[in-house]
Amino acid sequence: MELGNQTVLSNFILLGFSASKDIQPFLFLAFLTVYLMSIVCNLLIIGVAYWDQKLHGPMYFFICIFSFLEICYTSVTMPRLLIDLLSNDKIIPIQFCVVQFYFLFVFGSTENFLLSSMAYDRYVAICNPLRYNSIMTHRACVFLVLGSWTGGFLAPLMPLIFLSMSFFCGSSIIDHFYCDFSPLIHHFCIDDGINMIETVFFLLACFVILGNFVFISTSYGLVISVIAKIPSPRGRMKTLSTCGSHLTVVLLFYGSIIFMYVRSDQSTPTQVDKPMNVNKVMAVFNTVVTPLLNPLIYCLRNKEVKEALRKVMNTRRSRIDGIAYYSKSIRL
Repeated sequence: MELGNQTVLSNFILLGFSASKDIQPFLFLAFLTVYLMSIVCNLLIIGVAYWDQKLHGPMYFFICIFSFLEICYTSVTMPRLLIDLLSNDKIIPIQFCVVQFYFLFVFGSTENFLLSSMAYDRYVAICNPLRYNSIMTHRACVFLVLGSWTGGFLAPLMPLIFLSMSFFCGSSIIDHFYCDFSPLIHHFCIDDGINMIETVFFLLACFVILGNFVFISTSYGLVISVIAKIPSPRGRMKTLSTCGSHLTVVLLFYGSIIFMYVRSDQSTPTQVDKPMNVNKVMAVFNTVVTPLLNPLIYCLRNKEVKEALRKVMNTRRSRIDGIAYYSKSIRL
């Protein structure tokens, strides 16, 4: 199909990581290991929270939803990346590319809203502890989670409509390992609407990312002001430890996505090659490393989760010993 003097593309080629063929199998093993560990660790958090009655509070309800989101988020990009590392055929149909873009930003946007909900939970727990149980009811938690998912699905809807109605021309090569917004818009056949679409996406990113980040920062500002009034240093540390895991996750999460998306990119295709390498590194951290680090942070920095894990391991060990003793008794 042709549009004017340009040939309309039907497929893209995801360049991925331009490493030699000898190194690609090692990259495959490294990414596969991290991906499987990420899934196992996040499933472990969900399983432990479900198994232990002490972890059935609002905070752990949000952590379970967040762990599920992390599995979805990394699964949007990792299977395709693993396939491309072992294959010479890196072609992806444009329709699949647009769908990948949409769901990546659906899960990413949902995580933004959910992190705000978790910050609100910590704010109520520390700043209004006497009313915590009456405010953070199960119904309120479900409402916050459903609101986060609704916001996540609606946020990238306008860019999705733009991309679905657009024609792509020029080079079919995308210097990335997934279909991100910036490289996609630089393949539009018509240049007239690029600036407008970039502006819309930039404002949308500011609303979703910076809006939630400001809300979380304000919540923790109020939390810190309350903690500072606690006379005992031990009491201050104990109270601060209840939100330390979430605060660490927030810093990791926003450190990468603010750099990647909250900036105006008005450059031409030839000018985006150099920043794209930086974006690729940040994207690896955001989509591959962070989903693995988050469950580890919740396990290592949260005393209740560590105790629940210890209980699970002890129970499993007791069952194994019991089965072994029973088998030995039968033999005798």
